[in-house]
Amino acid sequence: MGAGEAGGPMSVREAAEEFLFALRVKKLSAHTVAGYARDLRAVAELAAAQAGCAPGELEVGGLSGRLVRTAFAEFAGPRSAASVNRAWSAWNQFLTFCVAEGLVEGNPMAAVPRPRQPAKAPKPLLGDGDASGMLLERIAAGARKARDPWVERDLVVLALALVTGMRSAELLGLTLGSVGGSAGDRRVQVVGKGGRTRSLPIEAPVELLIERYLESRMRRFGLAALPRSAPLLVDNRNEALRRGGLQYLVRQCYRYAGVHDRVQRGTLVHALRHEFATRLAERGASAHELMELLGHASIVTGQAYVASTAREVRRAARGNPAYGVLERLVGADGERRGS
Repeated sequence: MGAGEAGGPMSVREAAEEFLFALRVKKLSAHTVAGYARDLRAVAELAAAQAGCAPGELEVGGLSGRLVRTAFAEFAGPRSAASVNRAWSAWNQFLTFCVAEGLVEGNPMAAVPRPRQPAKAPKPLLGDGDASGMLLERIAAGARKARDPWVERDLVVLALALVTGMRSAELLGLTLGSVGGSAGDRRVQVVGKGGRTRSLPIEAPVELLIERYLESRMRRFGLAALPRSAPLLVDNRNEALRRGGLQYLVRQCYRYAGVHDRVQRGTLVHALRHEFATRLAERGASAHELMELLGHASIVTGQAYVASTAREVRRAARGNPAYGVLERLVGADGERRGS
């Protein structure tokens, strides 16, 4: 078994610190690592209470399947299945690390049930598919009122989200060097979850929007040139746009474009990603193509977008011979003949 700082058995707190340090190799976002730390700490405190010791005194070697299962049962009480699943994953990775380090002989998470989560339905902008067009047109026309308006920047943010389906963190991580290729064949190199990279095509209209935005940026800040390492998306001080700023910008665009009532609960920037995938699925994109474009590790999520459009179901239902009879009974204008 591993030893702690004083040469004795290692505490859960010490092991967790080593695990979080080891995660740096995976290049996870600070937000994700902070989530791991919170979940490890919360369950460890419950386990320590069950074991009758202070949280800092709980030893890794004392983590039995029964103890961890009891702690998770308490943890799960007031929390959603998604929160419990996230914590289960964090603890499973942590204890797998502990096994590899020789701190425990086996992973006790095998004794902890994991809640099943229903597949999440996509949440694109509501309506008949015209909301994204309205959003782009109205923002381009200057609908968003701000103290220091910057139409070119706002339009590039929305356009990139809608034509690539990038996650918020992926958008914020772009640099000028992320956009490459010759004119008419440009692509955006994106670093996604787990450090996985993918190359996303952009067409001429978006190329032109990016060029106009960069020209406006140099004029605005009196710059002669921009290095390829500079962040692509910036705030009104020419500093890298951050998560809060991106959320505020998109929320304001929804509001001033008059589509805020089309945004489903629980989404904001992510609604643009769902909009991207849903509209492509409606136009025939396969689950595999969506998996590649969205940067998913599994085809399952892409299948959810295809299923949500119900193309195959509608096609099958359309073959019902009763429709042939109904078409003869109903006029072209939708009214019954002879009425």
